[in-house]
Amino acid sequence: MPPAVRPLRIGNFRSSAAQFLGALVLMLIAAPFLDDLKHGEAIEVALMTLVLVTGVLAVGRSHRTLVLAVVLALPAILARLTGHLRPDWLPPEVHTITALVFIGFVEFELLHFIFRARRVNSDVLCAGISGYLLLGILFMLAFRLVSLLNPADAAHGLPGAFSFNLAGAAAHDLSRFEAYYFSFITLSTVGYGDISPLSNGARTLAMTEAMTGTLYMAVLISRLVSLYSTEHQNAGQTRPD
Repeated sequence: MPPAVRPLRIGNFRSSAAQFLGALVLMLIAAPFLDDLKHGEAIEVALMTLVLVTGVLAVGRSHRTLVLAVVLALPAILARLTGHLRPDWLPPEVHTITALVFIGFVEFELLHFIFRARRVNSDVLCAGISGYLLLGILFMLAFRLVSLLNPADAAHGLPGAFSFNLAGAAAHDLSRFEAYYFSFITLSTVGYGDISPLSNGARTLAMTEAMTGTLYMAVLISRLVSLYSTEHQNAGQTRPD
């Protein structure tokens, strides 16, 4: 009797965790250059779509989770494409909110995977790194949303949600790269002071991100050490005398 063939599972976490991490790193590497390129926005749309698609595959470990991920990802992808091709159809807040919802879901699923893992392997490590980078992107979108909801008015000297403390910097809304930059220096608690949150919403987000970044690393390291210690302890107990 021939051996049973295991069916191919779409969205298997083991086959897509590294790809998802690669898509995140690629988008972050490209982010500083996109604002100055002629087709930078189109490239940003393509990279964000790649992140969303690989995010669906990364968390779709079961049929139910896969379906939910697709349902949350489709509005984010369609809204981003529509905002690029026909910006007069949808306000930018729409695709920012839909992306926030989906990325929040992916972040939750990554943490769920890490805390249910029984041993440390490449999947857990990729999920842990991806979760940290995804936190920065999650808060980047939140900062962009706050900036859009509280726009700057340079004509009347109103700075909006953020102030830019460089010499000669005029009041303006947070650009994409400025949102990336501010989010990740806040996540890592560096804080150079060249961009400062002014509105209550922006300050609350900055405070929350700084605490979240610190707690994430502490909890992740303790979880990995616990898994590693348990694995070696179990291996020692099963080793023959």
